[in-house]
Amino acid sequence: MTIPDDLKRAFDEAAQILVRARHTVALVGAGMSAESGIPTFRGPGGLWTKKGEPDMRGYDAFLNDPKRWWENRLKPPDDPDMAAFSEAMEAAQPNPGHHALAEMERAGLVKHIITQNVDNLHQVAGSRNVAEIHGNRFKYRCINCVRRFEREEVSLESLPPRCPNCQGLIKGDGVMFGEPIPRDVLEVCQAQASQADCMLLIGTSAMVYPAAGLPAVAQQRGAILIEVNPLETALSASCDLLLRTPSGEGLPYLLARVNAFQDDTA
Repeated sequence: MTIPDDLKRAFDEAAQILVRARHTVALVGAGMSAESGIPTFRGPGGLWTKKGEPDMRGYDAFLNDPKRWWENRLKPPDDPDMAAFSEAMEAAQPNPGHHALAEMERAGLVKHIITQNVDNLHQVAGSRNVAEIHGNRFKYRCINCVRRFEREEVSLESLPPRCPNCQGLIKGDGVMFGEPIPRDVLEVCQAQASQADCMLLIGTSAMVYPAAGLPAVAQQRGAILIEVNPLETALSASCDLLLRTPSGEGLPYLLARVNAFQDDTA
């Protein structure tokens, strides 16, 4: 990775901050998944930029007729853009940024990951402490007791499926428009933001709440904010350090600088 001297200095400063931090939390957005070939929703070329925002009453539609919702979900997409998006999601693999973040977790440098992505790529890369604030495309969830299931655990012979734990309705784990963030994951996100003394903002446009509000929670409690993003975002002006690079390049380099700093101080 070839980077200018001023950015090298920023990476070195970020590495020292990570080593000294007690509780670093990573907040991850769609930019990181885009580097694995998954189209973004918003921004230039984004799915919703081209097609318009989905109906904000999506969750109400599910509640009003869950059987029909499931029938539609199980059909192959008839829209070429949606079909391409689904295929990209199914085929995506973690990029070097995912792997570097997982290695930071194993090394104790990152305590928790809060991701706005639903693609499961953090777990595939080896991360374990992951809060999926918008759910996981590859899982199902009971809307009553919030128990989550792997796909193969839920029979779809009778629609809509019911939770074996409480008989509540089961839907995809991905959070729909109009649907509240599941209470269990929201509590984890809020707790992690409150504990953080450093937060990495990785590939997020910082436009979607409540995720976009978590850095402010951390900063109000004294956390240092480090943005890893090639683009300026709504939070850039509030950050203490800007690493203007894609996460797939920046995070492996940051990990290398951390290792070098630790070797120098050993």
